[in-house]
Amino acid sequence: MLNYIWISFFLAAFAMAVYRSLFLGDPVVWTELISSTFASSKAAFSISLNLTGILCLWLGLLKIAELSGITRLLSRALYPLFRRIMPEVPENSPALSSMILNIAANMLGLDNAATPMGLKAMEQLQELNPKKDTASDAQILFMVINTSAVTLIPITILMYRSELGSSNPAAVFIPILFATSLSTLGGFLAVAWVQKLNVFNRVVLGYLFGFAAFVGLIAWYFLSLPPEERLSASAAWGNCILFLFIIGFILAGLLKKINVYETFIIGAKEGFDIAVRIIPYLVAMLVAVAVLRSSGVLSMIVLAFERIFEAAGLDTAFVPALPTAILKPLSGSGARAMMIETMQTYGADSFPAFVSSIVQGSTETTFYVLAVYFGAVKITRIRSALACSLFADFVGITAAVCLAYVFYQN
Repeated sequence: MLNYIWISFFLAAFAMAVYRSLFLGDPVVWTELISSTFASSKAAFSISLNLTGILCLWLGLLKIAELSGITRLLSRALYPLFRRIMPEVPENSPALSSMILNIAANMLGLDNAATPMGLKAMEQLQELNPKKDTASDAQILFMVINTSAVTLIPITILMYRSELGSSNPAAVFIPILFATSLSTLGGFLAVAWVQKLNVFNRVVLGYLFGFAAFVGLIAWYFLSLPPEERLSASAAWGNCILFLFIIGFILAGLLKKINVYETFIIGAKEGFDIAVRIIPYLVAMLVAVAVLRSSGVLSMIVLAFERIFEAAGLDTAFVPALPTAILKPLSGSGARAMMIETMQTYGADSFPAFVSSIVQGSTETTFYVLAVYFGAVKITRIRSALACSLFADFVGITAAVCLAYVFYQN
């Protein structure tokens, strides 16, 4: 999928450049295209190198969290819920632990740990699946929760905002928490409706009400503030919570009597390796997005959406962030490149960049996740998994746009 997206960006830019040069008498477009490729590739390399310190910091801290047992604590907290919403999975099945560990790792931003756990869970669920080429109900629910999983620490987004000059990188922390929570809830309820799950079970209701009460309490607090104070309060609380996570990880490591410093160094080394590895991917996507913008294709897409929303009588200030929303279900790196490009074009603290950051944190790369996880167990009939996942994406993106209007003030 990403291969076709990347190629289409260049072909669309080329077609637009041909049209502008031959029919509009604008040969300068070729100079703009080449200049943008050089500038964006240089910018991608600089961004990747400058991210090294932040990546080392957070991956070091997350390694402490992983080895100190925080992931296992989350798995124990979620175990009673999974026993009710996946009744076809036996109580002693190792799939339950693998799924819970995967989701707990995702919540903490431990992508490298989450993917192996998720693939193991799919293999264990496949052993229980009577139709090997068709996704079971449990596999569908697991996939939808996975593609819309709540992320407690949106590290990547915060560090890109910081690197690109935001004065309050953590201002998006609370809006992202709201948006991703609503996305997860929407995905779960969609699957529950399709599979006719008993969501009125007291255990399930307890988790749902607890989840809703938690999000609702935070929402009530922020809505009670004057509009002009919401962004600064979001930044303050976001920074406070992030530092509490840091202290919590360190204290958990001390309680487990692990060598916190050496564990941090091990994780930080992984951060350095990742920073180097993402350079070619970031160069590839930023160059593709740059030629799309310099050719005029991206402006046409944004203008088309702007006209549609204007005709509907809606405010269009969020429209420049829509390319991120369009690409997010298809490609994580493509959406990330769109988010970065929006920040570079409009400013890291601009409204379009604010919306784009929340959108980036509200949903997952649905097609990629489904392809990897179902492909790993050779499932070709995914039934309602895609529709429910895309519904969760729609809820998350819609919530992201609405929350940006609630929180952002010039």
